[in-house]
Amino acid sequence: KQWYQRRVAITAGGHWINHGKEHCLVGVKGSPSNFNRGLDCDVIVSEVRDTSHKPDEIYGMIERLSPGTRKLELFGREHNTQNNWLTLGNQLDGVHLEWEDVKSRYFTKYGMALPF
Repeated sequence: KQWYQRRVAITAGGHWINHGKEHCLVGVKGSPSNFNRGLDCDVIVSEVRDTSHKPDEIYGMIERLSPGTRKLELFGREHNTQNNWLTLGNQLDGVHLEWEDVKSRYFTKYGMALPF
């Protein structure tokens, strides 16, 4: 029987094993009445996927956290887009807006026809 020991260093940010995790920051605007704290575990164990490809489970967890509210993903890519989410990123192909009020404000501000 062999025992392997690994030295773990603490970096300036206080992170341990930096290569083995990613952060998911969730922000809330206002005071949603249907915010479900403590509903899900805050750890996802998943296989490594393509660059910037999040585990599918994260979207369901965030939907359960605040059902029926609008969701925004920053720095998204085509493979990260989700129905009923606003995904922003410089690697997206075109503009695709689902919400009528957002479409109206976009058109008013930028004065261009949307590609849908």
